[in-house]
Amino acid sequence: MIQPSSVFKDNLAQLPAIDAISRIDLVDAQGAVVASIENKPGKQGSLAVYNYLQKTFGTLDAQAAGHGLAVFAEHTVDARNRPGAHPNVDHLLAIVAGGEALRIDVVAAS
Repeated sequence: MIQPSSVFKDNLAQLPAIDAISRIDLVDAQGAVVASIENKPGKQGSLAVYNYLQKTFGTLDAQAAGHGLAVFAEHTVDARNRPGAHPNVDHLLAIVAGGEALRIDVVAAS
């Protein structure tokens, strides 16, 4: 497990590569996909964080979400100040606030 710094770019440099990933699906207890993060520009940082959380914690519960918020660093501060601006951070904030844990499904690139 990494020790997150206060700079997202520095934290991102410590995470596993995402080259072999097509997308990540966040799945609720009923099996519904509540969000997908594709491996495309503008989303790759979030994809890397969620991939890391899956490898480290196995599920997206309050402990994993709290660690993810630390990894997102300055983006977490911005997400708290501007709800909706960072939807992938918003999922973590909701879980930390008592929301339902989610399963992280990593979909390999074909």
